[in-house]
Parts: sequence; structure tokens; C-alpha cells
Amino acid sequence: MRDKSPLSLTNVELELDTFPLTRTPKPLAVKVWVRYGDVAIKVDARAVAWTSRAVAVEWDTASGPHRAWVWASAVEGR
Repeated sequence: MRDKSPLSLTNVELELDTFPLTRTPKPLAVKVWVRYGDVAIKVDARAVAWTSRAVAVEWDTASGPHRAWVWASAVEGR
């Protein structure tokens, strides 16, 4: 996955004009399913923002940090 970017929800899917956005100054440790093309993997990540339906997560890879918005159901607390 080093050379690929993770898939992220689109602005249309996020509906940020409908759902309130919460940002945290102290990211929360989570496990999350993310997708790179057709491949889904579960990674240790940090939740940095969320709505009632989606979560912005970031995680470290060998090539640097990756970030994506995922559906809230893809995220588990650690």
C-alpha cells in the first residue's frame, strides 16, 4: 500500500452542511477498516474529526502518514 492513496468519502457523502463536525485537539486511538482500491485492511489509527456518520482518521505507513474519511461503522475504539 506504500505507493497508493487510501480511498476517502467524498464531500457529497460527508454532507458537512447537514451534520455537525467535531474536531479534537487530542486524537483518539482507534482501529479502522480502510480501503486501498479493492483491498481492505484494518489499521491502528487516530480519529481527528467526526460527524454522527463519518470519521476522519490518520495513520502512519512506511511512506508517511495517510488520511481518510470513513463511515463511522468502520471504526472501533482501542
